[in-house]
Amino acid sequence: MPDRIPAEAAARLFLDAQGLCADPARRATKREVAKTIDALGFVQVDTINVVARAHDLTLLSRLDGYRPKALETLLEADRALFEHWTHDAAIIPTRWYAHWKPRFARALARIETHPWWGERMGGRAEETMAHVLGRIREEGPLKSSDFEHEGERGTWWAWTPAKAALECLWRMGELAISGREHFHKRYDLAGRVHPEAHGLPVPEPEAQLEWACASAAERLVVFTPRELAAFWDDAPLASARAWCEEALRQGRIVAAEAASADGSAPQAAFALPDWSGRLARIPEPPDRLRLLCPFDPILRDRARCLRRFGFDYRFEAFTPAAKRHYGYYVLPLLEGSRLVGRLDPKVHRDKGILEVRGLWWESGVRPTKARTRRLLDALERLAAFTGAAEIQFAPGIR
Repeated sequence: MPDRIPAEAAARLFLDAQGLCADPARRATKREVAKTIDALGFVQVDTINVVARAHDLTLLSRLDGYRPKALETLLEADRALFEHWTHDAAIIPTRWYAHWKPRFARALARIETHPWWGERMGGRAEETMAHVLGRIREEGPLKSSDFEHEGERGTWWAWTPAKAALECLWRMGELAISGREHFHKRYDLAGRVHPEAHGLPVPEPEAQLEWACASAAERLVVFTPRELAAFWDDAPLASARAWCEEALRQGRIVAAEAASADGSAPQAAFALPDWSGRLARIPEPPDRLRLLCPFDPILRDRARCLRRFGFDYRFEAFTPAAKRHYGYYVLPLLEGSRLVGRLDPKVHRDKGILEVRGLWWESGVRPTKARTRRLLDALERLAAFTGAAEIQFAPGIR
C-alpha cells in the first residue's frame, strides 16, 4: 500500500526542502548564501528588474541579510557557482559542472542542425563563431557590446551575429560567463573561467541519470517522475520513470499517495522513505509574511503549486495589460506554510519609492491587524534591500 501523505505534510516537506522553514534571520554570510543555493539546487536568473533581480529576490526571501555582493563574490572570485541553463537561465553550484557537459553536447547538436541559429548569424555561423572565439582567446573576457561595430543588428531581439555566436558558444560550453557589468554578460573561455571543472570527464549516462533523479528527489521529497525529469530539465521522462521503478525496488524511495490542497483527487507519487521522520524534524515556519519571487522554486510548476498549496499562480508579465488578472510582476505572499495573497509592487529608483500598486488576499484570508503588520514588515525589508526610502500604496489599498 502506498504511504498516504496529507496535503499539509507534502507542502511542509517541500517548503523545508526549498529552504523556507529555516530561520531567515540567520547570518547571511557568503558561506550561508552558497549553502542556500546548494540546497535549492539552483536559482533562476531573469532580466526583469521592476523590483529586484529574480535571483536576489529568491535569496532575500530566505536570508534577511542577503546582499548581492556575496553572490557576486561566489560567482566571480571564488568560482563556486556558474551560470548556465536548467529549464531557464540559472546560477548553479560549480561542483555539478561536469553534469552540464551532456547538456553542452546536446546544445551543440541542436545548433549545428537547426537553421534558426545559422540565420541569427547571417548564414555564416562557423565563420562568426570562429571569429568570436579568436577575439576572446586573444583579448580576454568580452561583452556583446564589444562586437557591435562589426555587423548589422538582426531582427530577433536586435541581436548582432556576434551576440548570437556568443550565446551559442556559451550554451555549447566553449565559453563561460566570467562576470557581469550592469547585468550584461562578460564571456571568456570556459577553460579559463572554470579550469578544474572544465577538465572533468563527461559522466557516463547511468551516472548522469542517477545524479539528475537522486538530487531532484532530495529537493522535492514527494514527487512524480515528471517532476523529477523537469527539475533540472535534463532527464527524459521515460528515463525518470525507469529510475523510479528501480529506486522503488531497491527501497530508496516509496510509493505514495499525496493528498491535494485544491480539493482534486490524491496524486499517485513517490517519496523519500524517511519523509515522516523529516516531517517530524521540520521546525515551525517563521512567524512572518514573506514576499516570494515569481520564479521561486515552489511556484515554478503551476500545477504542483496548486496541488501543494491550493494557490493558482500565473506569471503575467508577458500577458497584455488588459488581460491580466493581477499585475505585471506579482509577488505571492507566504505566511508560515500558506500562500495567503499576492502583491503588485514597483520600485521607483529615481524617487526612492516602493509603490504597492495592487494587493489581493486569498479567499478566506482576512487582513487582520497582525497580518497587516507582517505585510508592512515584509515591505520594509524589501524597501531596505532596494534602497527605497518610502513605501506608497495606490489609492484604495489602505
